[in-house]
Amino acid sequence: MEELTFGQLMVGLNFNPSNDSRVEKVKKSCAELIDLMNETRNPDDNYVKNVIFDHAVGQVLNAQMNVVKLLTLNN
Repeated sequence: MEELTFGQLMVGLNFNPSNDSRVEKVKKSCAELIDLMNETRNPDDNYVKNVIFDHAVGQVLNAQMNVVKLLTLNN
């Protein structure tokens, strides 16, 4: 099994009990966005950049979870 990227780990790419292709697509898209942001990081980043990074990743995760909830909600 191939090692997951930071973004894939963050979104829990391998967790999709319903095997819903829409959930997989959302998770892959959000993982790609997180990985794109992660590419900009370096050990010398200042405190402000680190706080913004953490917040941005959290917002992407929040959006991903809400989209998955919307797509899988059973009325």
